[in-house]
Amino acid sequence: MPSDTALIGALPVPVSTPVSIPSPRADNPVRRGVGWMLLCLFLFALMDVLQKELVAHYPAMEVMFFRSLFSLAPLAVVLARMGGWGALATRRPLGHLLRSIVGALSVAGFIHAFGGLPFADVYAISFAGPLFVTALSAPLLGEAVRARQWAAVGVGFLGVLVMLNPGAGLLSGTALLCVVATLFGALASICVRRLSRTETNVSIVFYFTLACGVLGGVGMIPDFVMPDARGLALMAGAGLLSTVAQLAMTQAYRLAPAAVVAPFSYSSMLWAVMFGALLFGEMPGLATLVGTVIVMGSGLYLLQGGSLQGGGARA
Repeated sequence: MPSDTALIGALPVPVSTPVSIPSPRADNPVRRGVGWMLLCLFLFALMDVLQKELVAHYPAMEVMFFRSLFSLAPLAVVLARMGGWGALATRRPLGHLLRSIVGALSVAGFIHAFGGLPFADVYAISFAGPLFVTALSAPLLGEAVRARQWAAVGVGFLGVLVMLNPGAGLLSGTALLCVVATLFGALASICVRRLSRTETNVSIVFYFTLACGVLGGVGMIPDFVMPDARGLALMAGAGLLSTVAQLAMTQAYRLAPAAVVAPFSYSSMLWAVMFGALLFGEMPGLATLVGTVIVMGSGLYLLQGGSLQGGGARA
């Protein structure tokens, strides 16, 4: 989940704005939005499994480059179905540029983190995304944040410290990099939410993928490792999953309010624990589990209070 980007949602809204949730019906777009979000989370988890396996053999920037390269094939199909390059026309090039830069930096940081941290630990730290958004909403967006919401943010960051466990000497550069990647992912999520109001799904994903490819291509030059057939196959799989998951995420937020679909992002911790245990022989430690509960509780409190529209940190 955390390696994209995508971030999931994480757009603050004024605290006085009520969030109305339509009654559930089979044809309700909100229900379809939730379905798209659940699909998105599963696909992101599969993608992260491939990336964790890849980063054990290839540099993180190379993994990002080839993942982006292989993402172009499904994007080309989507573009063709939407009438060609005209679907990429935009009235907000600077918005795409900002989203692409912070999103690509987030992806690079998370891919690198998978090489040095357990699978579930990376996911757990990424849940701090909404806390970053709330903390930054006042200085960056000019929105009011009430005292009890600042308190929730403070409690949430204490949960992050519990996960990092600095007193036990376990605080590492990789863990700090994961925190920074979470920050960039939250910023990217804000951009995605705003861009989705006027831009097509495919344009949002295309420009982000392009930025990841450029950054990865430049960054992989010093430590390039020629991939074998297995490596190329895994990279191709990660690229396909990335594109489909990004489109599913954008569609989820187009169909349903972020305050409805965003809490489901926390369910991705189940995939993280399961895949980490079954595929990598990793079990989250007590500090990770306790910190995750604290961070989740803070994030859900902020969501319930209407102070933000998102939960997660995908770029």
